Amino acid sequence: MKLKLLPKLMISLAILGIVLTLSLSFFGYYNSKAYLEHMYAYRVVFGAKSIAAMMDRDDVRTIIAENGDQSEAYQRTKSLLEQLKQEGKITFLSLVTRDESSVTFYIDTNVPEMGDDPQNEMPYGSNVLYTESARDDTELEQYKLAWECYSSGRAIDPPTITDNSYGYNYTSAAPILDENGRTIAEIQYILDMNNVRAYLNSSLYSMLLIALLVVGAAVIAYILFIRKVVTRPIGKLAEFTRGVTASGQFNTQHIDLRTGDEIEDLGRSFNFMLVELDHYINDLTAMTAEKERIGAELDVATHIQSSMLPCIFPAFPERSEFDIYATMNPAKEVGGDFYDFFMVDERHLAIVMADVSGKGVPAALFMVIGKTLIKDHTQPGVDLGQVFSEVNDLLCESNSEGLFITAFEGVLDLVTGEFTFVNAGHELPFIARSGQPFAPYKIRAGFVLAGMEEMRYRCGSIELAPGDKIFQYTDGVTEATDRDNQLYGMERLERVLVENNGKSPHELLPLVKADIDAFVGDAPQFDDITMLCMEFKHYMKEE
Repeated sequence: MKLKLLPKLMISLAILGIVLTLSLSFFGYYNSKAYLEHMYAYRVVFGAKSIAAMMDRDDVRTIIAENGDQSEAYQRTKSLLEQLKQEGKITFLSLVTRDESSVTFYIDTNVPEMGDDPQNEMPYGSNVLYTESARDDTELEQYKLAWECYSSGRAIDPPTITDNSYGYNYTSAAPILDENGRTIAEIQYILDMNNVRAYLNSSLYSMLLIALLVVGAAVIAYILFIRKVVTRPIGKLAEFTRGVTASGQFNTQHIDLRTGDEIEDLGRSFNFMLVELDHYINDLTAMTAEKERIGAELDVATHIQSSMLPCIFPAFPERSEFDIYATMNPAKEVGGDFYDFFMVDERHLAIVMADVSGKGVPAALFMVIGKTLIKDHTQPGVDLGQVFSEVNDLLCESNSEGLFITAFEGVLDLVTGEFTFVNAGHELPFIARSGQPFAPYKIRAGFVLAGMEEMRYRCGSIELAPGDKIFQYTDGVTEATDRDNQLYGMERLERVLVENNGKSPHELLPLVKADIDAFVGDAPQFDDITMLCMEFKHYMKEE
């Protein structure tokens, strides 16, 4: 469904208004959040220090001594802490001692009027190991920090922040020091921040509503203004163009817009265009028809070719034994090169690189036939030489155009690392052993496919180890030429491969293509440029 200019403008302004509303609201929210978090952090630290300073050292020594919970000092101190907890609306307030691995609770305040559950009160002398209490490594690090502060006589400043099933809490602790400055015990002060969070959320909603109303009013006023000075004249011009299109008459049509701005200039330019358009309409009709016919043919051929080549990478995301990447850049809309890779069975990976003689639609269609035959005849346990022999005979039967194919196919056994291959007049592959540079691997090349009936092809094999790579390509790479008709060549290809020896396949191929482009410069591309790289990463475990 098409939208007119005014609705589009309204939508864009609404989006802008929403963005402004959100930006202003969240800016205010985060400023308030930072202020409140700083204020409450100060309160928690200051509160812990203040209560620790109020504690009587002798009473504390009595409480943490054996049977200290039976003493008057215990009752007196517990009553004081509970009063402070209630008056200060403190979530948790405790008198504890620490060592390197645990914390021992001597007074854990409990105020039923604040909603505290007596069953949750830590009994006198309860020892809790850090490793049992910590829910994750972060909390365990917080316990270790608390021990470092305790042992050095320092308060926990800034407070630690936890947000878990216990709640959203700020926690600080302040030491109670003896006459020599050594820590006797500490006051543990915990404040629940959920109310602060709820307040901030409520403030955010209020800011969003207010900002939305203000920005919304401004947007509506601006839309009314734009509607008068922009969209109405443009709407008139659009209505005029629809009338011109419906009538089919161009040089007899005219529009008069008096806005005193660019829209008026646009109207005059449109009147001039209508006059000129009538002069060229007949020639353009014939030319367009011809271009559409050619374009339709090329679109069909391009679609056929692109649909035949695997182009989704990573190609086998579930397979970690290898990595593979391939590219093709045709010299025309469609090309004669093709590549392929597929799993022959669960343990064998096949790769194919081929080049059909000629260019354009005939070569592309012959490529489809050759690719299909090679893949269909590559079966588990079938010798690759036999595969090419059978494909060659079939191609010769239906080769009235006299085309031929140079092709290379290899099959990697992922369990043993054996790589069997067959070459029908194609380029030499480059192989990089693990930790070593790329080098051309010299193999005997058989006759091209579809060149002569009853040809017999021989299969070869090499052993690949994890980390080895194979780079295969078509002659469009080495025969790329610059403005001086100089060839790119094998030596330059080997040099760029060696320079990027450690790159993965999907990184290597763009670097090679970039080097070719730099060499060729602005010279036209006469041949397809197709490349494939496969890296053997590790052996497959045989089930």
